[in-house]
Amino acid sequence: MVRTVLKAILSFFMSISALMASITGLTGSTNAPKKNRAVNMDQFTLVWSDEFEGDALDTSKWGYEWWVTMRKGGYWHEDMVSVKDGNLVIRAEYLDHPLENRYYDQWHDTIHFEPYKAGWYTGEVVTRGKYEQCYGYFEVRCILPAATGMWSAFWMMNEGVFNVDGSGRDGTEVDVFESFYYKDYWRGGDYISTGIHYDGYGPDEKGDTIGKSYLSNDPYHEYNTYGVEWNENEYIFYINGHETGRLSTGGVSQNPEYLLLSCEFAGENGVQSSDRHGTGEIGKTPAENWPAEFKVDYVRCYQYNRLLG
Repeated sequence: MVRTVLKAILSFFMSISALMASITGLTGSTNAPKKNRAVNMDQFTLVWSDEFEGDALDTSKWGYEWWVTMRKGGYWHEDMVSVKDGNLVIRAEYLDHPLENRYYDQWHDTIHFEPYKAGWYTGEVVTRGKYEQCYGYFEVRCILPAATGMWSAFWMMNEGVFNVDGSGRDGTEVDVFESFYYKDYWRGGDYISTGIHYDGYGPDEKGDTIGKSYLSNDPYHEYNTYGVEWNENEYIFYINGHETGRLSTGGVSQNPEYLLLSCEFAGENGVQSSDRHGTGEIGKTPAENWPAEFKVDYVRCYQYNRLLG
């Protein structure tokens, strides 16, 4: 009841804020969404999708090996990924004993390989080398994992992201959503974050964000769709088919990008640490939070009709 009242108060003040911004002209030219603008699906044709209707991951569409073993405050492992009840499910939990390492022969000489240890485990899937696309509309329908200290994401990448040349045109990490805010009850908790990154991940990294986007329902127990329309001029982001903001900072990527679905834990070098981007401090209790699950109903990729001829 308290949470419902807080969300109602938050919604009221967000409405007042939006009204004042429109009156004073302070919405900004890059990030401001078009009021009530819905995505125009008539301009697109579906060209690739996964509805996760089987009982195993379709490895003709997805792979696991974009990154190996250690990832931030935990580990990625393919055993944490399953398909059941019409969903891709990426599980997250603490394991007292490490899972089997199946990568040593292939990956032991790369900088990404670290032996598995006891710790926090989850997973990711990626279309790299299997499906990549330039421009169009990309959408996921999912339920977010309900636990602090971690987050899920739907994002796009290509290797041009690592080129340090002051531009995002050769490649940009496009974060359609990241779910950092499960613990944030005083401000409603039901937020996702959206942004872009380019010029690598070192001191030259650049990026931009449309900030937090609020959901009117409970995204940890109810499905929502998160999408991006990517064209030559900008990225336009949507929740449930309605625009939340747009970005073009650094120039829009002009190269095909692959898709990722992932969960991660706050921390580094495989050791979980408290709070990253607002995730809150993780804990093994309450037990009902674990294992947490990121449930994905579908991923769909559409191309502009004009580009299909």
